[in-house]
Amino acid sequence: MKRFRTVTLLLTFIIAVVGLTACKQEDTDVKKIKDLDFTVVEDADLPGELKEIIDEKKEEPFKLSYTNKDSLYIVIGYGKQDSGGYSISVDDLYLTSNAIYFKTTLIGPSLEDVVSQGVSYPYIVVKTEFREERIVFE
Repeated sequence: MKRFRTVTLLLTFIIAVVGLTACKQEDTDVKKIKDLDFTVVEDADLPGELKEIIDEKKEEPFKLSYTNKDSLYIVIGYGKQDSGGYSISVDDLYLTSNAIYFKTTLIGPSLEDVVSQGVSYPYIVVKTEFREERIVFE
């Protein structure tokens, strides 16, 4: 019985070691190659199809990208808010070796701000040069 327990323990140890060493460790070190130039796009300047997509999704938080032959549009929406007075800052938009990283912050109204009491759906659309890399929303 003691020999069976020893063999079982040894086999369990070998399986654990092999299992742990067989796992591929992904390189999580993100190295910025360059900042991307961008323009914040106003509603009036949005492609019609993109505006329709945003209108369909705006009730809930969303993230999306849209491309045409020349440009890449990156969009993030923060869903339904109980009042107006929100703004969104673009904290980062940069290229790495395999992705575009996009980070924004929703800024709520301050206590001193006079804001509309109706609901709002804050979102931001940035336009940059056409690229095929995947987009990582931070």
